[in-house]
Amino acid sequence: MEIKVLGAGCPRCEKLEQDLMALMDELNIAADLEHVRDPIEIANYGVIGSPALIIDGSVKAVGSVPPPKKLKEWLLEAAKR
Repeated sequence: MEIKVLGAGCPRCEKLEQDLMALMDELNIAADLEHVRDPIEIANYGVIGSPALIIDGSVKAVGSVPPPKKLKEWLLEAAKR
């Protein structure tokens, strides 16, 4: 599983990354988690707003930190593939 958090390092971006790491640990899910902070690289994804969350190439959220329940759902769904 490949997870990307897109954002320049704002508090919400950091929270999203921390929430994901905690849930991955709780669920015992291994994934490549990358925090993309470079504005040019972020622009290549075509998202407007941060933070943005991409799981296995699919944009899951833009401009907000989803609740842990939703993050957990997405992680479990991706882990089944």
